[in-house]
Amino acid sequence: MTSFLRSDRSRPVAIWLLVVALLVLGMVIVGGATRLTDSGLSITEWKPVTGALPPLSLADWLAEFALYKQIPQYSQLNAGMSLEEFKVIYWWEWSHRALGRFVGVVFALPFAWFAIRREIPRRLFWRIGGIFVLGGLQGAVGWWMVASGLSERVSVAPERLMVHLGLAFALLGLLVWTALDAWAGAPRSRPNDGWSRASTVLIGLIYLQILLGALVAGNDAGFVYNDWPMMNGALIPDDYPGATLWATVAHTQGPVQLHHRLLAYVLALMAIGMGIAALRSRILSSGEKLLGLGLAGAVILQGVLGIVTLMAGAPVGLGIAHQLAAAFLLILAVAFAWRVRRS
Repeated sequence: MTSFLRSDRSRPVAIWLLVVALLVLGMVIVGGATRLTDSGLSITEWKPVTGALPPLSLADWLAEFALYKQIPQYSQLNAGMSLEEFKVIYWWEWSHRALGRFVGVVFALPFAWFAIRREIPRRLFWRIGGIFVLGGLQGAVGWWMVASGLSERVSVAPERLMVHLGLAFALLGLLVWTALDAWAGAPRSRPNDGWSRASTVLIGLIYLQILLGALVAGNDAGFVYNDWPMMNGALIPDDYPGATLWATVAHTQGPVQLHHRLLAYVLALMAIGMGIAALRSRILSSGEKLLGLGLAGAVILQGVLGIVTLMAGAPVGLGIAHQLAAAFLLILAVAFAWRVRRS
């Protein structure tokens, strides 16, 4: 396969990967809106090809609505919903799936084109191929998540939502990092081990925080304990711990919200410390120092947005903004880690 590849860098490939990353960011936004509007279970079948077309007639709409009426979410939460109300949630889920299909096309066709023209840097070919496989897997994971809410639950399983969202953010980070590699070429110097380790740990903590946020969303835990810094006037929520270890980690509202809060404090302290260290560093360039300070500020702003969202009762608009800010924070952390590895 290496005979098809050449060059150390390719800016067209970098731009293509950034476009795909932007579309994945759009997927995160639409997916967040789908979750916050409880729309994710409105399409009860997985049809990767024929499902690309929405209902085109009244009979089609009635057939889709009849399928939705068979699941617990309708009977327990939305009994009596009108067809027009059903269409609102249906369009959110259909849009999410349609955008996913579009992302797949935007990735696959240019990938084949660049590979044939030998424009993909040799060292990045298999990484980009792996990203393509993960993107395909994301569709299957999305259906695995939806399937958890079609028989016994009125919403998807929180841990499956966490896997689905976690894979989306992993793809976003990989796309940005690989795009930067394609733009700049292979590093010409040995990475600074201290900054490389610290920035990688920060990415890991941000990613873990995103996963904990998915558990908060999956358990509707943003609708309870809406005071801060206390939780209904106490340091520890009333339902801590849960009935079992797994319930405490993934299935109880108070604990999952507490874990999300605690890691936010750790993240804030580490980001502030790294920002100060970057400012004082004699190794980092002025641009890298600015990026480190920006990252610290972004962590603080995201924390404030999280508090505001919580205390407002997690309205849809703020919930989407919080998730979008998390995506930008991860992108900034990836850019900082990538850059300091070249210091």
